[in-house]
Amino acid sequence: MRRRLRRAAGEESGEARAELELIKRRGTLVVVSAPSGAGKTTLCHEVRQLVPDLFYSVSYTTRLPRAGEVADKDFHFVSEAEFLDMRDKDEFAEWAEVHGNRYGTPVKALEGALGRGLDVLLDIDTHGARQLRQRYPEAVSVFIMAPSMKDLEARLRERNSDAPVEIARRLTRAREEISAWRQYDYLIINRDVKEAVDQLATVIQAERWRTSRLTLKFPDVEVPE
Repeated sequence: MRRRLRRAAGEESGEARAELELIKRRGTLVVVSAPSGAGKTTLCHEVRQLVPDLFYSVSYTTRLPRAGEVADKDFHFVSEAEFLDMRDKDEFAEWAEVHGNRYGTPVKALEGALGRGLDVLLDIDTHGARQLRQRYPEAVSVFIMAPSMKDLEARLRERNSDAPVEIARRLTRAREEISAWRQYDYLIINRDVKEAVDQLATVIQAERWRTSRLTLKFPDVEVPE
């Protein structure tokens, strides 16, 4: 009896997989931006543990690794000359200079993942996000904010990774970046990390089943045009 039940369950599971294979879709590009200190890197890391089949695009940068960062996992760390060579060869979907350092998204990895139907999560600044929205108008954009500038400043100081003059520069830029939040599809205020991660995961899951993203037929119920 148990053997028959397992076999029946296996057949049922196989049928379900066959039905799901009929759903064909190009991956969704999810662009996450935030001012420095708002917590976007933490949120992106946490949501990758929560949402299955989510491809995280590792950016290239000319800045030095921070404490705890792992090369080729957090960033591809390259020299200025290497970065400019890649830029000149049009190997970036977008690139920008932020706080004196260059950052770029590799187009080959991005297109490869999207073409395989994987959703891609990108953690980039507002300038890079504008470039990507022009190149990928179907992209989903999410802006992350701290509850207040006071909270943002406190978080930057708690990191103990920047000098006071650098923190002041980041806060000045933060005001400029925050002014662009209405250009994004979604806004998440990061008061609590768990709550903000859940909100970001919900956005990604909902966008996966947006009807405009699916190629799906229901021949037994649809009325011929």
